[in-house]
Amino acid sequence: MLPCASPTWLSRWRLDSSFTLHPSSFSLVPALLFDIGNVLVTFDFSRSATRMAERSSMSQQQIFDAIAPLKVPFESGEMPADEFMFRSMDVIDFQGTKEEFRHMWCDIFALNEPMALTLATLPRKLPAYLLSNTNAPHLEWLLDQFSIFKHFDGGIYSHEAKTMKPAPGMYQQAMAKFDLDPAQTFYVDDLIANIETGRRLGFVSHHYDPQNHSSLHQALNAWLNQLP
Repeated sequence: MLPCASPTWLSRWRLDSSFTLHPSSFSLVPALLFDIGNVLVTFDFSRSATRMAERSSMSQQQIFDAIAPLKVPFESGEMPADEFMFRSMDVIDFQGTKEEFRHMWCDIFALNEPMALTLATLPRKLPAYLLSNTNAPHLEWLLDQFSIFKHFDGGIYSHEAKTMKPAPGMYQQAMAKFDLDPAQTFYVDDLIANIETGRRLGFVSHHYDPQNHSSLHQALNAWLNQLP
């Protein structure tokens, strides 16, 4: 299935560089802040490259190497989706349509079943938000394909924010847009560099390992149990 139209809450929002966050303006409501890749879903780029290699004279590794320089500009919002698609197709000499390339680019994800169960059985409902380095085709695909995202009320995404984790800009945008108090926000990410930024900003941060989901389950329940 090809991506559907973006939900209304995906509209672009930017934070002026001169904006100052004032702790007195934070909400007193506890919240959850989750990364997407290797947290809510797993992903495997080799699946994409293997299928692209069937429509290219390049090997899987050559395709990885050719597309890699385009990925950061794309996910940081410097390159529109159509430009990324056409430049990627050109650089790997892709013998197929844009729609076929897009499908191969997006069809790399699988649901993290333990995380889906954890979110579905939380003992109390809290505001929950996403904080992810991603791109528009992937985000649209994920929201269309996986019901786990029904647990979330919005998000900050690198291609819209024009910055990427672990730089603090995305975190600051989330704090301002969603009125988050870092001290009352449980943040989950699989990359330690991102977690370190979260900790520096005062978030209750958990370094997630998909192979040790029970650690997250225990930490999240302990945090929930100490809430008033």
